[in-house]
Amino acid sequence: MSTPHKDEQHTKAMSGRLNWLRAAVLGANDGNVSTAGIVVGVAGATSSRGPIFTAGLAGAVAGAVSMALGEYVSVSSQRDSEKTQLVREEWELAHLPEHELEELAEIYRRKGLSLDTARLVAEELTAAGPLAAHADAELHIDPDQLTSPGHAAVASALAFTVGACLPLLAIVLAPAGALVPVTVLAVLVALALAGFVSARLGGSRPRLAVLRLVVGGAAGLALTYAIGRLFGTAVG
Repeated sequence: MSTPHKDEQHTKAMSGRLNWLRAAVLGANDGNVSTAGIVVGVAGATSSRGPIFTAGLAGAVAGAVSMALGEYVSVSSQRDSEKTQLVREEWELAHLPEHELEELAEIYRRKGLSLDTARLVAEELTAAGPLAAHADAELHIDPDQLTSPGHAAVASALAFTVGACLPLLAIVLAPAGALVPVTVLAVLVALALAGFVSARLGGSRPRLAVLRLVVGGAAGLALTYAIGRLFGTAVG
């Protein structure tokens, strides 16, 4: 038989996995759209498969590195902030224990518990683990599950790279006279799938999410192709 504590841990674990999956879908979507925009833009200037693929590959590598660095910096800043808050909370618990107990009881009182019950809950949670109790109720941080900047950076780079592979494969495998149509079709299908998955994960309507991504992606690809046609011929 499950306990409330185990149910809460399971809920948190599921929420964490969904957040990572949602981030992976969005990262792959970024890689797909960004790389497709490059290859379609270059295809607007030249029909040669080599330069198109090279530009797309360079864009995919640069994008993956940029995503990894951005994610690493962002998560590192968040982790540093969380650690600072935890250190401050530890100091307050060591030097101001009664004040912190009253503060914890007040948090639960504001959530709807009676004063006596809130005090009892605060005392029991403090006895079980004061830092964990305050980190959860006051800071909304789990001291044992701080996000790793390295893991986040690698996951972001991998997701972007996976998404970037689709337009690159389309360029390699498409018939010589149909590079752009095949690439655009592959990208739009992938966008539709990403929209559907993201909507299901977020509990929203898939049709609207799919429509937004497909229309936005199509508009972006049309714009990059037009730029390639315009400036590729003008500069050449």
